[in-house]
Amino acid sequence: MSNFRFTRSDRFPPVVKNLIIINVLVWIAQLIYDKKDGLTMWLTQKIALFPIGDPDFRPYQIATHMFAHSSYVISPGNPQGRIFFFHILFNMFGLYMFGRILENVWGAKRFLFFYLACGVGAAAAHLIMQYVMGGYSAAVGASGAVMGVFIAFGYLFPNTELMIIPIPVPIKAKWLVLIYVAIDLFGGLGQISGDNIAHFAHLGGALTGFLIVLYWNKTNRKTLY
Repeated sequence: MSNFRFTRSDRFPPVVKNLIIINVLVWIAQLIYDKKDGLTMWLTQKIALFPIGDPDFRPYQIATHMFAHSSYVISPGNPQGRIFFFHILFNMFGLYMFGRILENVWGAKRFLFFYLACGVGAAAAHLIMQYVMGGYSAAVGASGAVMGVFIAFGYLFPNTELMIIPIPVPIKAKWLVLIYVAIDLFGGLGQISGDNIAHFAHLGGALTGFLIVLYWNKTNRKTLY
């Protein structure tokens, strides 16, 4: 008798679903507790990742930063701030699009470990590069963990064609991964004025994700092509 068992893919698997719910709830809490006088970011100041040596740095921020996202953007013309939702929107969209596929392939426990490990790897890279290159800005967001998820998807499904707006033609996942890594390398090393993206956090999550999936698949070279 064959031991093969067909399992239908879950369109919204539990870990991805709960990660999205947690991120949205934390973002809503930031909206509620940050805007006290238009300038004070009370909750974000607690859970964002501050540089080591900064008075606001706490070790637990290595974990909490990946569940926090920008809530308000303060500008000279709008001191009360405007609600900023694109950061969490893009991250959660990426987590859903690629994370659900990986969770269906790996299972809930392995995917959760992978996601959190990528987030910690992103934090470590960000802290190290801040120490080496200078800079004192706090970091928030799941981008590093999501970047690790994207790298793993590109590794396992390299020839999957993806449509990225505004590019009018499909691009294979393996090439898109390289493009994103190149952009973050350029952004991180170039230190462009006004660029508030934590590029080295993205690269740290990407490297962590690549090393983990490489180890898990070291006996299956076919997944490279």
